[in-house]
Amino acid sequence: MERTVVRCADGHVFTAASFPMQQAERLGPGRLLRCPRCARLRSVVPVALQKQQ
Repeated sequence: MERTVVRCADGHVFTAASFPMQQAERLGPGRLLRCPRCARLRSVVPVALQKQQ
């Protein structure tokens, strides 16, 4: 199972086992998931990972 690194609306970064992508482009990249840090349903977006040198 692939994990996706995401950031919630409060700035907490965590991984999600499944990041449901929908066909509707008008919704944008954000999805609602429960943040493990603030324990609330938050809008989350995928984080672009940078390669370390």
